[in-house]
This record gives sequence, C-alpha cells and structure tokens, in this order.
Amino acid sequence: MPPVFAHGRLRLYLLKLLDEAPRHGYEVIRLLEERFQGLYAPSAGTVYPRLAKLEAEGLVTHATEGGRKVYSITEAGRAELADRGGELADLELEIRDSVTELAAEIRDDVRGAAGELRREMRAAASASATRVEDESWKAAKEELSRARQEWKEQARRARDESRRAREEAQQARRQAKEAQERAREEVQRIAGQLQEQFAKSGGMLGSLAGAWLGGSGSGTGTGTAPGAQPGSAAPAGSAEPPVADTDWAEDLAPTGDPARDLDRLLDRFRDEVRDAARDHGVTSARLAEARAHLAAAAARLGATLRAG
Repeated sequence: MPPVFAHGRLRLYLLKLLDEAPRHGYEVIRLLEERFQGLYAPSAGTVYPRLAKLEAEGLVTHATEGGRKVYSITEAGRAELADRGGELADLELEIRDSVTELAAEIRDDVRGAAGELRREMRAAASASATRVEDESWKAAKEELSRARQEWKEQARRARDESRRAREEAQQARRQAKEAQERAREEVQRIAGQLQEQFAKSGGMLGSLAGAWLGGSGSGTGTGTAPGAQPGSAAPAGSAEPPVADTDWAEDLAPTGDPARDLDRLLDRFRDEVRDAARDHGVTSARLAEARAHLAAAAARLGATLRAG
C-alpha cells in the first residue's frame, strides 16, 4: 500500500487538528481514522513521537488533564501553519487521493475475493450438478451478496470523502489567496502612510533614515546622512542602527513565484518588527525614529521595484 502521508505532511496535519481545538493523543488518532472513513488509522507509535517533537520545537504545548496530556498549538505553531497555507491545501488534495487509492485497493481485494468465490461455486456446481442446492450453496450466495454490498458501500464512502476533500481544498486555497491580498493591501497602506509622513517632515526624516540604511558609509552613527547639512547630528537618544544582515530570511526557500516570495519576506519583516516592539516597548521617540526608517525603506524598495 502506498504511504498515506508524504514526508512531513503528517506533522503539518497534526498542527491543523490542534489549531481547531486542544486534543489528547488518542483523540487525534480517532479524528485521523474518521478523516479516512476507517480505511486508515495511525498507530500511537506514529502520532505520539511527532507530538513530542512538535512540542520540543515550540510549536505545541501540553497540559495534564485527568491523567492525560492535552496538546495545544502555540503562536509559533500558528505562524508556521499560516506560512504553509498553500501546502495545507495541497495536503487536503493528497488525502483525497490517498482515500481514493485505499478504496481502490479494497475494491480490488473484494473483486478478487468475489472472483475466487465464483470459481469455487462453479466447481461445486459442476461436481454436484444433479444435486439440489444445499445450505452451503445458499451460504456462498449470501457471502457473495454481502461482499458486493460492502464494496458498494466502500465505494460510496470514498466518493463522498473525495468530494468533501476537493471542496475543502478549494476553500483553503481561496482563504489563502484572500489572506495574501489583505496582507498586500495592508503593506501598501502602511507604505503610503509612511511616505505621507516623510513628505510632511520636509525631508529631515528621510535624511535620518538614509543614514540608518547605510548612506553615511561610516557605520558608526556619526556620519552625515545624504542630503543633510554638514554638521547635523542624529536625533538625541537615537540608537546606532544595526548592520544589515546579509543572511536575513535565507530560511525561506524560494517558491518559484517572485510575488509570493516578496509577500513572505514582508510577513517576516512585519513579524520581526512586532516582536521587537513587544519585547522592548515603544516610546514616542522610538516611534518617530521607526517611522523615519520605514519611510526611507519603503521609498527605496518602491524605487527598486519600479525600476525593475
């Protein structure tokens, strides 16, 4: 039998089930069995080690209730789930195909058993052509009837599951596309606000942001920003900007779609800025500096994309 889940797919589907509600291990096993209409059920030795690994990676956590571990997804787990929304839609299609393949194998097994039974019945009929049907003949016919009915029921359940999986996958794709559009609109709105603030500042915020992005060339925070008057200094209390990380976001493997890759980079940028604000706080002075940096970054990125 072919594997039900490709490499890493069961891990992703466990995150999806825990995102729906906190669950204990045997509940996860039962839900997976229901998802496959009883055609497949993972063992405890398959599910529990993966839950433990997800917990070690900080993607899930657990609490003990009534002597059982009840697992819940963490914010990091939800972030990974959101980042892999497209893969989750593909996984729904893969599950549908797996259900179809399992149903086909069961159908083939039933057909093979029915064929063998028919051959045995013919042989029995040939050997006892002059005899009246006895109880064994009736039992054989009943067994064949039950086998046919079971095959029809399995085929019907497989068709229903395939249709539901296809509808769920289509809905997941629509939701992922809508989320990308909302994120793109939000980035454009913020960029527009920052550019407006930059215009109102009369260029001074742009000079400060240019120095932060490397325009000063000194990297010490004491150089003159492009367009600034000689002798001008950085705002009081401002911190020296960090050196650009040339390896930033290298863990985001290219998807082959530049627009989607840009959306993922913008998501990472937004998350890191929010984490820094949450961990270190935001004051009025820091907000003014951040607005200046973001305005200059938006201007430079917009110029780069327009030039392309």
